[in-house]
Amino acid sequence: MSTDNPGIDPLDGLRAPQDPDCDVFLTGTVFLDIVFTGLDSAPVRGTESWARGMGSSPGGVANMATALARLGLHTSLAAAFGDDHYGEYCWDALEQGEGIDLSMSHTVPGWHSPVTVSMAYEGERTMVSHGHEAPPPAAPSHADRAFPRCPPRARAAVASLTPGRSEPWVAVAARHGARIFADVGWDETGRWDLDALPDLRHCQAFLPNAEEAMRYTRTDCPRAAARALAERVPLAVVTLGSEGAYAVDAATGVTAEVPAIEVEALDPTGAGDVFVAGFVTGTLADWPLADRLAFAGLTAALSVQEFGGSLSAPGWAEIAAWWQRVRTCDGQDPAALQRYAFLEHLLPAAARPWPLRRAVPTIGFRHPA
Repeated sequence: MSTDNPGIDPLDGLRAPQDPDCDVFLTGTVFLDIVFTGLDSAPVRGTESWARGMGSSPGGVANMATALARLGLHTSLAAAFGDDHYGEYCWDALEQGEGIDLSMSHTVPGWHSPVTVSMAYEGERTMVSHGHEAPPPAAPSHADRAFPRCPPRARAAVASLTPGRSEPWVAVAARHGARIFADVGWDETGRWDLDALPDLRHCQAFLPNAEEAMRYTRTDCPRAAARALAERVPLAVVTLGSEGAYAVDAATGVTAEVPAIEVEALDPTGAGDVFVAGFVTGTLADWPLADRLAFAGLTAALSVQEFGGSLSAPGWAEIAAWWQRVRTCDGQDPAALQRYAFLEHLLPAAARPWPLRRAVPTIGFRHPA
């Protein structure tokens, strides 16, 4: 399932012998995603719908881990895997297919893998999920004792904040020098209280969407919300959907806004994860703030043109092919092209022309005896 990777290291020239082996650590739940495509409309109660296409891949936190790994970052994932065929498939796809370090992960005997069925149509998605919380690790191995309270030493870590809940590993990772990047989900309590996000104090960057940012800051403008959030975190990034993204660097006072790239969206699954992965990559590579926003938006735009979550995460081959294509199209806005000129010194010559099409993997067939 791994996408073509020309071997680009975005941190080339920045690495030193004393640096941690891990670039980014993250933890969470891995789902088996089953994606139905080619639906003309949403399923109707009491009827049977046939999809023209189907694929399967690791989902959940695997979307973010895959996006990071495909951008050339050494990625460590701590997650529980079921000991069923689904769990074996997800483990192999992530470790062997994507090169993700799973030494902090563990297999849970007797626990079945969480599953999400996603139906994509008209650029939207409908999902049905099933799963049970994994029991805590019981095996005596070092990796299991460490999961997930003692994360590996890493340049960065990605956390998903939950109101009223603190994850001990976040403080440990920050104390060991990791730069914490965090997103947040919908607040089911309806309080929208930043003080209810205790791990926010450990974060270098906070990346909510516009609606979340405005609710948490009691503002009616996403840009005002970003400025308010910058009083709580060093770097506030607010995604604006089809309008792009806006960011405020509290330390320097620098602000940046980059419009979104107009694309035909087939499936938005995992686009937010891909955006965060792109922004983390640019931040660790020490790019200017506007370049980080542009790169994150570009990777997210490429991802929504493919079906699936982790399946759709672009690698450097896709990015290079896109850049080669837009530079040779007639009628391009010179200012828009200049916004992405920073890619020129990063990218190899595209090996294949745009658009690239990846195979859609599913659970593997048995080889004949």
